[in-house]
Amino acid sequence: MLLLKLALVPASILLATLAARRFGHAISGLLAGFPIIGGPIVAALLIDLPPARVADIAQATLSACPAAIAHIVCFAWLSRRLPWWGCLAGAAIAFFTVGSLMTASWMPAALAAAMALAGPFVAWAMMPRAAASAGAVHVPNGEVLMRVGAGFALAAAIILGSGHLPAAVSGLMLAWPISGSILPSFTLPVHGHAATVTLLRGFAIGLVGFVAFFAALVLLLRAWDSGPPAFAAATAVSALAGLTVHRIRQRVRR
Repeated sequence: MLLLKLALVPASILLATLAARRFGHAISGLLAGFPIIGGPIVAALLIDLPPARVADIAQATLSACPAAIAHIVCFAWLSRRLPWWGCLAGAAIAFFTVGSLMTASWMPAALAAAMALAGPFVAWAMMPRAAASAGAVHVPNGEVLMRVGAGFALAAAIILGSGHLPAAVSGLMLAWPISGSILPSFTLPVHGHAATVTLLRGFAIGLVGFVAFFAALVLLLRAWDSGPPAFAAATAVSALAGLTVHRIRQRVRR
């Protein structure tokens, strides 16, 4: 069962990678931003933990979403000058700095939720200007395996630690942008700054679905105290929110 749970995460990374091969960096980032990683992890947690405990973790994850925004914006700006490992280190510092503030006990939950809901749009506005990179992307099979392996390792740390760590810590770990770390780290050295920014712009739009998922999940788990229907409804809300923003964005660009 544990291996099945863990397999859901690398499968989602594989999906985003194959999407890049077929549709390009923007769609890959959009898929990676959706809760196709956080969702399966939450589903695994609902099997092992009571709904109230998962609701606490989801609340902490929602509060930590601005940290994910700080991560991807920082990575995008640093990619103008630094190699991928320098960008990832700087983005990690930004993530944990903002995350520690957002998940602090003195932070009002309503304020944290409002900042999380606004976060994807703030990220889009703060991204550096770069020419959009379009078209299919060649991703070697060896790189695909490295992406999947890294995702598996990060997911294992989250799932195995979530039952023993405080909810705030588990939530912060769940908000860590796994795809937002792995995909740009491979994209930058191969395809350059513009492609990396295109990917992370798509990721920012995808985070609309991520934030909507956890906001809905918190409300529904506390109202129903039942995992499966709350999870299903939150997934529907996530898909609707993310796809609506994506279509609006497409119309504006036309």
